[in-house]
Amino acid sequence: MQVQVKTFDELSTSELYQIMRLRSAVFVVEQDCVYQDLDNKDHKAIHVMGKDDGQLVAYTRMFAPGDYFENTSIGRVVVAPDQRKFGYGKLIMQASLSAAKERYTHPTIEISAQTYLTKFYTELGFKAIGEEYLEDGIPHVRMLQTS
Repeated sequence: MQVQVKTFDELSTSELYQIMRLRSAVFVVEQDCVYQDLDNKDHKAIHVMGKDDGQLVAYTRMFAPGDYFENTSIGRVVVAPDQRKFGYGKLIMQASLSAAKERYTHPTIEISAQTYLTKFYTELGFKAIGEEYLEDGIPHVRMLQTS
């Protein structure tokens, strides 16, 4: 998997389409969750794309402190359903964490993790903070990683 990190303005229309298609396929269709994925925040985000043979297989978006949460944040973590057996989730998160540390000096990274993925994020150095909550009808937990 090759990783590319781009601002919104650096994305090609093909890349933007692939991102929106993957996010919709997983977060709306697979998870059966009707919500507004196009939230007017992508323009501020840094987009981390994992590609295999030019096709998007994994993705995250990240924000500077204050643009989404008080801390640097990573979200919309997604891997194409037919690509999950290759460890791309861990690879895209490691690439995102590295990119966040390169771009932002804020030492804390915050995520809103789906609760069932808590173990996955704990293995990447995140710690759950506070109580579980519902976000778009799906159980989530706030998690922080401090370097």
